[in-house]
Amino acid sequence: MKTVLHISMKDSHTSLASRQRTHQRKPTWILVLVLLVSMFLVCAYIYPPKNPAACYVLFTSSGCKGLSNWLPPAPAREFTDSEIASRVVIREVLSKPPIESKNPKVAFMFLIPGPLPFEKLWDKFFQGHEGRFSVYVHTSMDKPVHSSRYFINREIQSDKVDWGKISMVDAERRLLGHALKNTDNQHFVLLSESCVPLHDFDYVHSYLINTNISFIDCFEDPGPHGNGRYSNHMLPEVEKKDFRKGSQWFTLKRQHAIVVMADSLYYTKFRDYCKPGMDGRNCYSDEHYLPTFFHMFDPTGIANWSVTHVDWSERKWHPKSYNAHDVTSELLRKIASIDISTHETSDEKRMEEQRGCMWNGIQRPCYLFGRKFMPDAIDNLISLFSNYTSSI
Repeated sequence: MKTVLHISMKDSHTSLASRQRTHQRKPTWILVLVLLVSMFLVCAYIYPPKNPAACYVLFTSSGCKGLSNWLPPAPAREFTDSEIASRVVIREVLSKPPIESKNPKVAFMFLIPGPLPFEKLWDKFFQGHEGRFSVYVHTSMDKPVHSSRYFINREIQSDKVDWGKISMVDAERRLLGHALKNTDNQHFVLLSESCVPLHDFDYVHSYLINTNISFIDCFEDPGPHGNGRYSNHMLPEVEKKDFRKGSQWFTLKRQHAIVVMADSLYYTKFRDYCKPGMDGRNCYSDEHYLPTFFHMFDPTGIANWSVTHVDWSERKWHPKSYNAHDVTSELLRKIASIDISTHETSDEKRMEEQRGCMWNGIQRPCYLFGRKFMPDAIDNLISLFSNYTSSI
């Protein structure tokens, strides 16, 4: 019994000592744990994860956004002299009221390689509305021979345009520069040779003149054909978080057109670092420059969709084309009555975002024009024009 008692007492002392040592070590482990968590939070604050999946390692589904809600704001970076100068000009232009005009016009700017196959259709569209619009034509290859009086002598000084290159943006700015000379021009529309009107002139003129936004397509695409085209060479002026994508076919209110013409800093970034073959990827300035620029400087001043309908459902390099046999009243009315814009990401998830097309707070049809129509559709379009444009 003594031996057993001795062993039990020894075990008791050993257990007591062990518990005492464990109790003494607890504060050390707590300090180490707190230190590690603190270091992680500081690193996450200074070097936020580029991959959204990393946000879920230690946090809930709210991810990094939840973390940023209670961390102190990141210190604002200092702007370069060029940025300060550009921002002053942009802010000054946007703060000024637009030039008043007793006869506000819409400037129709045609960016075409040569002949305009739908000139007769546009002639019918413009008839009877003289003095309410202006026409400007930029031809990059062959100078067309015009039959409509609205297009004769309306060519501007043009230059060569290469698809996907900065020369496309140069041509757009060239058109804007000429159109801005007329102070009555209050809204500016970019159109291609394959564009056709979906509504009558009065509807289009009212839609554009009576709204105070520009119809610039703009959305965030995390996929290879969106943010995958971004280059770090654009830093510090253009950050990846601001990089946006959108259709080339825009409309601009006068203030926005002036800002585009005044910009050189951000244009230069896209000219130098957003081009085919840059860093092993293909970046197209006409799809990214204006969406990114206006997302950065006037995100509430743009509609985030284009008023020119294009069907990318076939997921090819070019949108769906409409030939003569495709053109019916049903097709044209269907396109003209769409009132929801859709964006789809180019990553594996193919996430689709839909939003109502809001015009001055009212949901209305999104599209005023449609493309890509083939030249053989001209006769059908002319014969159907009065019916489909008056039915919406």
